[in-house]
Amino acid sequence: MHLSLDERKLFIECLDRIKNEIEHPVDNHTAEIVASHIQVLLDYLSRFYERQFITRRKVNSDVLTKFEKALKEYYADGHGKDGVPTVNYFAEIVNLTPGYFGDLVKKETGKTAQELISLRIIEFAKQQLTATDDDISIVAYDLGFQYPQHFSRMFKRVTGISPTQFRKQISIGYN
Repeated sequence: MHLSLDERKLFIECLDRIKNEIEHPVDNHTAEIVASHIQVLLDYLSRFYERQFITRRKVNSDVLTKFEKALKEYYADGHGKDGVPTVNYFAEIVNLTPGYFGDLVKKETGKTAQELISLRIIEFAKQQLTATDDDISIVAYDLGFQYPQHFSRMFKRVTGISPTQFRKQISIGYN
């Protein structure tokens, strides 16, 4: 987490309050006061975590640009044989933890990283289904799916139609 100097100061003050309360003799109020201080600390941490997505727009934008570039290059560079790309794969590319990366993508785009990956996979699938007569299972394997039915399910979830129906619509459009 990225903290400003003031935020670090607040964080340390909260920890000091908790420490001071724990070091005093225990009475009927100790547990409640410690719990309250911990809750305040957690509230501040939530605020700081969410704020960094607002205050670091330029950095976040750079991360998204890098992610989008890597996403486009994944299949162009022949990585489909390595499997379907994952959030972890792209988080590693942009040097972030998967959780933080996912939060950043969601805050910046309104979509989860997995949704964006799925949309890109479907774009590639549509290109392949349009440009070739390859069997649906071949297209699925080329995109990194171990099982063609997983590909078909994703395709239908994203587009509302099956890959076969998509192909039929394309062929009707060309006639």
